[in-house]
Amino acid sequence: MSTLPATERIPATRRLRDRLGDRLLLGLTLAASVAVVALMIAIVYKVLQGANPAFDKFGFSFLWSSDWDANIQKNLFGALPGLYGTAVTSAMALIIAVPLAIAIALFLSELAPRGVRGIVGSLVELLAAIPSVVLGLWGILVMAPFVSTHVEPWLHRWFGFIPLFSGKPGSSGLFMAGLILAIMVVPIIASICRELFLSVPRELEEGAIALGSTRWEMVRGVILSSSRPGIAAAIVLGLGRAIGEAIAVTQVIGAGWSIQSSLFVPGDTLASRIAGQFQGAESNLQRASLFYLAAILLVIGLLTNLAAQIIVRRFEYHRTGAD
Repeated sequence: MSTLPATERIPATRRLRDRLGDRLLLGLTLAASVAVVALMIAIVYKVLQGANPAFDKFGFSFLWSSDWDANIQKNLFGALPGLYGTAVTSAMALIIAVPLAIAIALFLSELAPRGVRGIVGSLVELLAAIPSVVLGLWGILVMAPFVSTHVEPWLHRWFGFIPLFSGKPGSSGLFMAGLILAIMVVPIIASICRELFLSVPRELEEGAIALGSTRWEMVRGVILSSSRPGIAAAIVLGLGRAIGEAIAVTQVIGAGWSIQSSLFVPGDTLASRIAGQFQGAESNLQRASLFYLAAILLVIGLLTNLAAQIIVRRFEYHRTGAD
């Protein structure tokens, strides 16, 4: 008959050390959480405080006004061209980046050999680490000459009857900004989608193949179908990245505060207008108007991130059934 050894009592010093460690961990994590909330409140407060003079003068009409005249006699400002440029460049970036990013994710998760998978995956993730100012310089020196010489003239020749491609090709404009944003959005969406595709149970994929499905039918019916909410969340996160980008867009968009149908003309976004004019603002009202643009951008960014979180939570609920 065997007896279990008596349980050794934990020394009092160790119990005290463990309690102190628990208290310290709780304090550090609580302080970090409070610091994040305080930082967010401080940012919102400063932006709204800076925008208050412009809001008092223009009100909500600032949103649909196209004026931007910093002349001291006029001092008229409006956000509509920036909203238009932000919407057009972000939409163009997603139209280009989403199919490319999903294709990259499918290749890395389903089709690529193991050796190629590691190399290509690392390069895609490295693309996200390139500073935006470097991408902007590359856009000016490499992409813009090629696109203005070959891509835009080809689009104008074959699709010039469409207003989007009716303008004169140039080395800066909304089209260039959309391409730069697409390059910046691709690694974000591709990385998230790759993890989503790898999380699909292998049994479901093998079962679909065993039932006679082709590989494409398996991808469409199993992988893409089960990952659809997560893909939507990745797209929303990519949209948030595109909306908030300033430096690279400022370098290639051309700074034209107007609304025109052609993608080849210079334009501006909310973020690029702030980056380009804040340091050289000629009046307090102009600076307040730039803060107003920042407030609009902040609201859009918060809404896009909130939408992404809602989609992710719904995806988790459908996958696990847990609240």
